[in-house]
Amino acid sequence: MPRLANVFAPRDRVYFELFEEAGQNVLHAANLLDRLLATYPDHRELAQEILACEHEGDRITHDIIDRLNHTFVTPIDREDILALASALDDIVDWTEEVADYLGLYKIEAPMDQAIRLARVLKDACGQIAEAVPRLRGFRDISHYTVEINRLENEGDRITREAMASLFDGGIDPMVVIRWKDLFERLEAAIDAAEHVANILEGIVIKNS
Repeated sequence: MPRLANVFAPRDRVYFELFEEAGQNVLHAANLLDRLLATYPDHRELAQEILACEHEGDRITHDIIDRLNHTFVTPIDREDILALASALDDIVDWTEEVADYLGLYKIEAPMDQAIRLARVLKDACGQIAEAVPRLRGFRDISHYTVEINRLENEGDRITREAMASLFDGGIDPMVVIRWKDLFERLEAAIDAAEHVANILEGIVIKNS
């Protein structure tokens, strides 16, 4: 049996390596969005770097799915592999949409709540990037998942505050619509980070 395990060990490791790549890509995209909003509109070119992260996320997801289609034995359940790959990719997709909408809607300056939400997203993605490598030994990640949950709650609070401010003070309806779209996408990115944390926690519990 040990001999058989050794045969599959290299294949097993590749999944973990791909997940770690995805975790670092998620964090890189979130860092870029944080910088983009904090300095907007001075560094609009960062939106192109975020788009490159989105393409990289798609590549990693494709590699994982392609490997699943050609591998009989996997280190964790196939449905968990697919769920985690998809959830990690969702974070980058929502992050890229925020960056894209800033240009599409010709935003002149970011609202303070958008800057704060981008910081929450960056912090949550930092926790993900640290938690993912612990999958290799199915080590406890509760410290990370608790913090991501706390950050998601903070994101909800900031989003509610942001939405209330949009409808308070006679802001132009078109501006309201644009910022509502942006806040919803920032919230979706943070929610996606919490979804990743829940999947990671489920995998660890199932395999420990």
